Amino acid sequence: MTERPVTPLLDQVNIPDDLRRLKPEQLRQLADELREETISAVGSTGGHLGSGLGVVELTTAIHYVFNTPDDKLVWDVGHQCYPHKILTGRRDRIRTLRQGGGLSGFTKRAESEYDPFGAAHSSTSISAALGFAIANKLANKPGKGIAVIGDGAMSAGMAYEAMNNAEAAGNRLVVILNDNEMSIAPPVGGLASYLARLVSSREFLGLRDLAKKFARRLPRPLHSAARKTDEFARGMAMGGTLFEELGFYYIGPVDGHNLDQLIPILENVRDAAEGPCLVHVITQKGKGYAPAEAAADKYHGVQKFDVVTGAQAKAPPGPPSYTNVFAQALVAEAERDDTICAITAAMPSGTGLDKFQQSFPKRSFDVGIAEQHAVTFAAGLAAEGMRPFCAIYSTFLQRAYDQVVHDVAIQNLPVRFAIDRAGLVGADGCTHAGSFDIAYLATLPNMVVMAAADEAELVHMVHTCALYDDGPVALRYPRGNGTGVPLPDMPIALEIGKGRIVREGKKIALLSLGTRLGEALKAADILDARGLSTTVADLRFAKPLDEALIRRLLATHEVAVTIEEGAVGGFGAHVLTLASDEGLIDAGLKLRTLRLPDIFQDQDKPEKQYADAGLDADGIVDSVLKALRHNSAGVDEAGARA
Repeated sequence: MTERPVTPLLDQVNIPDDLRRLKPEQLRQLADELREETISAVGSTGGHLGSGLGVVELTTAIHYVFNTPDDKLVWDVGHQCYPHKILTGRRDRIRTLRQGGGLSGFTKRAESEYDPFGAAHSSTSISAALGFAIANKLANKPGKGIAVIGDGAMSAGMAYEAMNNAEAAGNRLVVILNDNEMSIAPPVGGLASYLARLVSSREFLGLRDLAKKFARRLPRPLHSAARKTDEFARGMAMGGTLFEELGFYYIGPVDGHNLDQLIPILENVRDAAEGPCLVHVITQKGKGYAPAEAAADKYHGVQKFDVVTGAQAKAPPGPPSYTNVFAQALVAEAERDDTICAITAAMPSGTGLDKFQQSFPKRSFDVGIAEQHAVTFAAGLAAEGMRPFCAIYSTFLQRAYDQVVHDVAIQNLPVRFAIDRAGLVGADGCTHAGSFDIAYLATLPNMVVMAAADEAELVHMVHTCALYDDGPVALRYPRGNGTGVPLPDMPIALEIGKGRIVREGKKIALLSLGTRLGEALKAADILDARGLSTTVADLRFAKPLDEALIRRLLATHEVAVTIEEGAVGGFGAHVLTLASDEGLIDAGLKLRTLRLPDIFQDQDKPEKQYADAGLDADGIVDSVLKALRHNSAGVDEAGARA
């Protein structure tokens, strides 16, 4: 007798309302199909895999129990949201993830009403969910705020700042702690799950509230003893004392892959009469896909891969990445200087500092998702004579700007900022682009800001940073592979604030900062072929500027163009200010600034992003030709008189 084929359930679910029409006993099948669809989609696009697979059951349960989108579901970071996108009307586009014109790899308000809050940086979810909860409370509208936050994100102070202010939200705020790595609670077992269901029940909540009211009527010593006994007993069983002190009713730990446990517990939380709740859910990264279960780190973010074997598509062999070149150069410096130490904020492999940690474990510090602390910690090290390198992505350093200003720049402490992922970052899109660091650092007194044009320059700049003790210094470099230039056998110390002429010409001057130098040289070839003799300069420093070199180039060329991988207000703005102060613009110079457009650019291939920004060779040539055709009495797009 042949078995009847199982009718796919995922085909019947387009939005959560469809999901809520299913019977509870059908949810296991739906979750299995959702996991298979997620694996298939990421296999064809690449992206974040392990974290999404870990929350398949949790995603299913939340949308089944809560009334989304009226109940606002906020995913912390958002990299685990692919199953959520499939269940919220985007399955037909899920294979456009992280592609140009396709779905974002994170939650995005413009994409769906089921994404009430965009997130790609960590530890913001509780604050946002609290905002939704309070707004609905003030408007006397139904609707809860639900934050799903990972255990790693709980290392950031912002999560606790939000929890400390959550009491006013009452039962409208639900925090789900997705514990998939740190094991901050004992393993989930039958007794623990039974206790979680028991303490989340309406009967238990009512009994506990009654006991609290009774205890408050006791003399103070007896009241305090009763309260401490309650907290101690629950903390010993379930690890919730910390969250209770912050005003949350703690429930857990709960098996995050057992729908028979999740559904009734979340229903109890949904119907709780008062007070914010925290549900502690234990999940496994990569759950249900053997390769991802076996290597959660390697399958956190993946290239396209073969679903059957798990083999990821390998990029063709090429030059080393800038990240690896930085890491190797820093290790070499640390071998020569035992005052050098390295700090990262939960990104040891992303910044290459895992290599440093292997060689110098006592001088390597991963402070967790705590960029503010990382910067001030580095400032303290520097104040005591150490030479700290604080390696943080450009987009994440934004989170510590006050510390950069107040604790480092004002005190002129020699903290070395190694700024990875400077410029555009491709598939991760605008949330992770390193667009603003030149502008927000070069405006600070005492700060030195340099940008490597290629991997050989990066080695020299790491050496320069290691030797520079006169104040803070920042070194920026992009994501991806280098140009293939040979690395120096021995690095040299660059003179602070001095650029270099790479190619000498007479009519056009291209002033490049960073890795657009290669495109500037290509543009020079095209311009020379048109009879326009072109100089190409690698300025190396956005601050201090090589004023002597800039004056000479502006005074001896008909058109000058600055080129940078940063937003308006950066290198070009400082050159314009110098030219204005020196009266060079009034002398008839045509000066143009090429930089990233004043928009948040969506995800795409990096070369397409830079072409759209006009920062490829064709864009540079076009800018020069327009300047030559420009009426000498006009004003250019940057506001400088031509």
